[in-house]
Amino acid sequence: MPSATPPAGYSGTPLPKKLGIVGGTRLLLLNAPADFTELLQPLPDGVVFMRHAGQDVDIVHLFATQRDALGTDLASLRRTLAPNATVWVSWPKKASRVPTTLTEDTIRELALPMGWVDVKVCAVDAVWSGLKLVVRREHR
Repeated sequence: MPSATPPAGYSGTPLPKKLGIVGGTRLLLLNAPADFTELLQPLPDGVVFMRHAGQDVDIVHLFATQRDALGTDLASLRRTLAPNATVWVSWPKKASRVPTTLTEDTIRELALPMGWVDVKVCAVDAVWSGLKLVVRREHR
């Protein structure tokens, strides 16, 4: 019989709760792994998956492995999203051995000059960590 105890380093909090996904959230996934939506189950009622970034998106979850591409994506999202939107950036953990040019510090180096500020970090799964970004109040 499988154990209900989460693996070491994991809180056991359901991923939607960690990410702030509540009923009615308009969610955009960018570059997400094919099986990522399975990790979000069960989703709160009324969550809508969006196809494009725009003023109506509440949360973006962006998966990235390369610094240059992330810089481009963050700049685009900063221009496109409403100031109260949340962006989660997920990057591969070192232990995952997924090739990457990103670290938590690299994400901050790119995001902070654009007016983003990081407010939370979490383990998404065994491969990905996540950093929550919001627009600084004085930049809204």
